[in-house]
Amino acid sequence: MILITGGTGTAGREISKALERMGVRYRSLVRNRAKAAGSASPNVDLVEADLSRPETLEAALDGVEKALLLTALSPEAAQQERNFIRAAKRAGVRYVVKFSAYGASLQAPFFFGRQHGEGERELEDSGLPFTMLRPNGFFQNLLGNAGSIQARSALHAPAGVMKFSAVDVRDIAAVAAHVLTEPGHEWQRYTITGPEALSHAEIAERFSQVLGRTIRFVDVPEEAARQWMLGVGMEAWQVDKVLDLYRYYKSGAAAEVTSNVECVGRKAPIAFQQFVRDHAAVFGGAS
Repeated sequence: MILITGGTGTAGREISKALERMGVRYRSLVRNRAKAAGSASPNVDLVEADLSRPETLEAALDGVEKALLLTALSPEAAQQERNFIRAAKRAGVRYVVKFSAYGASLQAPFFFGRQHGEGERELEDSGLPFTMLRPNGFFQNLLGNAGSIQARSALHAPAGVMKFSAVDVRDIAAVAAHVLTEPGHEWQRYTITGPEALSHAEIAERFSQVLGRTIRFVDVPEEAARQWMLGVGMEAWQVDKVLDLYRYYKSGAAAEVTSNVECVGRKAPIAFQQFVRDHAAVFGGAS
């Protein structure tokens, strides 16, 4: 039995869909089973548990051979991962796939990288066979800019001229699904990127090409970005860490392009233009 955590989030939903397309029956850990039941696939067995409450994990892990550990953005994510990994080892789980982050390391110069570095170290030290998935930023994060793109034909970000190799979550899901269902991926660390590294100015150009109107990139100061994120309801701790991530991107450290979508996910990576076409109605263009 495969267990996945985080199956209701942006990446988790796509990983669930990828497993379903393969006809794989799996178990999904949710905090509220009744709430999740309405949208659940026939191929999923829902189990209620909470990564912050280790005592709830034993029943969820009963009979599980493989697990995908995917945690939501939270100051407590590293502790949640420790709870899960230790419970998985006690339960006799034979293989854990950790959804990590590009650049993850205990010495990473940004918070999310260090946080995932802690989780990776816990899994390495557990002795459990593992695979680390290290995706770069998601194309889908730009859906948060849809209002500005649609209403003002502008993409705002504190990004400068940096380039980064963002990736579509559907490609991450393809890699994750193969890793979970095939042998031979143990002890690997897969950095997952899109097919090219783009600056935000180049991203705006691609929006323009697909939407048929000029989309301009507006490089905003950090403080203006902070106020906008707080204004749309993001928590202060998260705003600080997102700005920390932008500083990492601006260092040029996230421009690497890898072939893991093709080699492990067995598909051509989705180009940014295709992502925009797939979501054109959201961005204010023809679908």
